[in-house]
Amino acid sequence: MEPKNKRRYNDDFQKMIVELYHASSLVSTLNREYDVSKVTIYKWIKALTPINGKENSLIHKT
Repeated sequence: MEPKNKRRYNDDFQKMIVELYHASSLVSTLNREYDVSKVTIYKWIKALTPINGKENSLIHKT
């Protein structure tokens, strides 16, 4: 069994996909339009979306 081709996406592309998601694009739409797996998109959303901490300060996940 041959390994699947792993694609590398640069940081700007990942951020663009997450921004489109936050601008009301559906993951399924992004998946079809950009040929990126839904699982990968959800990972990027989780990694690149700041979360609100105490007193409305933003916390970035590392």
